[in-house]
Amino acid sequence: MKPIWILWGLLALGAFIAFVLSLYIGPVSLSPWQAALDGMQGSDSIEAMVIWEIRLPRSLLALLVGASLGMSGAVMQGLLRNPLAEPGIMGVTNGAALGSVMILYFGLTGFFWALPLAAISGALLALLAVYWLAGISASVLTLVLAGVAISSLAGALISVALNFAPNLFAMQEIVFWLMGSLANRTSDHVLLAAPCLLLGWTLMLSRYRLLDALSLGEDTARTLGFAVNRDRAILLLGVSLSVGASVAVSGSIGFVGLIVPHLLRPWVQQKPGLLLIASALGGAILLLLADNLVRLLPLYQELKLGVVTSLLGGPFFLYLILKNRSRWV
Repeated sequence: MKPIWILWGLLALGAFIAFVLSLYIGPVSLSPWQAALDGMQGSDSIEAMVIWEIRLPRSLLALLVGASLGMSGAVMQGLLRNPLAEPGIMGVTNGAALGSVMILYFGLTGFFWALPLAAISGALLALLAVYWLAGISASVLTLVLAGVAISSLAGALISVALNFAPNLFAMQEIVFWLMGSLANRTSDHVLLAAPCLLLGWTLMLSRYRLLDALSLGEDTARTLGFAVNRDRAILLLGVSLSVGASVAVSGSIGFVGLIVPHLLRPWVQQKPGLLLIASALGGAILLLLADNLVRLLPLYQELKLGVVTSLLGGPFFLYLILKNRSRWV
């Protein structure tokens, strides 16, 4: 068996174990297996209601969102050929966040589809703005600069919305949402996000060979027959759909797309294409474990999931800078 299949198998097993553990963790001790039996028998027991309607949707979203952020991070690092890149560098994350904040600001959350559609639309508009600003045939450096500009603009508009929030309740809702969380999510959120996430995964995986070719340089990729501009746009569209749908149901959760690909890259022989599936599984494990930790902490108010990933990612990012600064001097 090839080493990559062994790696994928071990990561899949880890994701499965973390997923099963997440069904057990909560303020009340319940048996998922008893809940499954009750559900199949049509019984409306407390165990079945808690597991099927509260814990299972939350665990599924942690799995899907973590996989999306991990894969998106691997794509961005492969496209930009930079191990410190992550989805937010193209303005996609802040674009999705801005779209959602506008819905919260104007109090339109009563429409269930409004928040997810706004987040996905914001991500896609941010990507279109980047290409409009940089040009369809722009170099990687130009795209990054355009992405940073759009991300900064979206961040500034979010700050404006907070500054002029109509009341303290609206401001608190926006701030808490921006911190990221999977609490109080239902199966409707899973059904809403899953199609966009799966489409995003399909687009990214369909162009994995381009990432391997880009490791040799854009000119080499073109000589190998790749339509670099077109395929790069498809990859970025996949990232936008995945990140936009993730932000729509979980808020802003950072650093997953930075940490996971960087840790797993040595195990895939530095091949960006092979890193996609590994990063998806690793991202799912990381977010499931982080969400399990959130539920285990004995705090009066549940710690936001985005805060936990930032507490993990911030020191890791500093470690990467200190480790590699001699190469950049």
